[in-house]
Amino acid sequence: MSSHIVIDARRIRDFGIGSYIRSLVHELGSIDPRNRYTLVSRPGDARTLAGLPENFRTAVYSLSDTHALNHVAFPAFLRRLTPDLVHIPLNRVPLLMIRPYVVTVHDLSSLLFEFHGSDSHMKLLRGIYRRGLLRASRVISVSEATRRDLHDVLGIPFEHVRRVYEAPDPEFLAASGRMGDEEKQRILERYQISYPFLLYAGNIRPHKNVPRLVEAFAVVRDQLSSHPIYKDLRLIIIGDTISQYPSVRQAVIKSRAEAVVRFLGFVPFDTLRCFYQSAAAFVFVSRYEGFGLPPLEAMACGTPVVASNVSSLPEVVGDSAVQVNPENVFEIARGIKEVLLDDDLRATLIRCGLDQARRFSWERTAREVLEIYREACEAVE
Repeated sequence: MSSHIVIDARRIRDFGIGSYIRSLVHELGSIDPRNRYTLVSRPGDARTLAGLPENFRTAVYSLSDTHALNHVAFPAFLRRLTPDLVHIPLNRVPLLMIRPYVVTVHDLSSLLFEFHGSDSHMKLLRGIYRRGLLRASRVISVSEATRRDLHDVLGIPFEHVRRVYEAPDPEFLAASGRMGDEEKQRILERYQISYPFLLYAGNIRPHKNVPRLVEAFAVVRDQLSSHPIYKDLRLIIIGDTISQYPSVRQAVIKSRAEAVVRFLGFVPFDTLRCFYQSAAAFVFVSRYEGFGLPPLEAMACGTPVVASNVSSLPEVVGDSAVQVNPENVFEIARGIKEVLLDDDLRATLIRCGLDQARRFSWERTAREVLEIYREACEAVE
């Protein structure tokens, strides 16, 4: 028997959560011809959702999930769609949410790192989050680390949470995705960037630890100032703007690195893939991650990775990256130097990184999510 599953796809154009929604939806389209799907989207998202099979349709809804009316208006909208199950792909459950539903939790950074309100407001927010998750038929966490956080921070029982890993976009792993030298050079010249450079991709919110990355880069550049290749080392940061993060700007100025650190903001997929493939190393020293997709994307592109040894990152990168303490600038710098200067280590990281990235697959992710859908629908019957 088929079910009608509604997926909240309003954030499909976001940097991180958007990648999750796009990849999951398109893989469900490949493996599940039986169930009917309705994707709730914002006006103008039709192109992003194009190419899905006939059992998928869209329903346009204009309010964002942060709108004050979301707690009331969105459940009323969903009720009119008469779903058998709703999938909310991030931890924003309306207070009047209809049931049954499942929720994907990517991390708890909004509670652990980004909250600046009073204690009473924090208590209220935690109560709202906890209520929304406990009322869910099932909670999906993207890592064991996030599953532990849900238990330790919000008291969600372990048995209520199912871990389902994310995966890199298959295009990063496809052989057809390997760019020729001329194409890569053309893209790099467009941005006026030349080898060698370190790369970071992602947002630059406080827990991402970008100021320490900048400081460690400055240490490495100083130590390699006479190296025949790396004396011209640059740092490229993709995926966010610097304007709203004064601590990052201050780190660049304090390190006297204004001329050798570039912030490119968001770039098209092919450009991002080019930078991954062209970087001397990818450095991701976040203090907290729910999963940590960018290091896997870099590995899939054949780039050696330096990553933090905390939160979900050891779980994701395994032994295929140089792991460092994200609180110690000089340990980060040491890890970067090892990856740049040790040719045997680089070759090992590239080979093992490709294998590690292949261990994660959106087909497996979609099949595990589909099984959760089945369990949730059957529990109602």
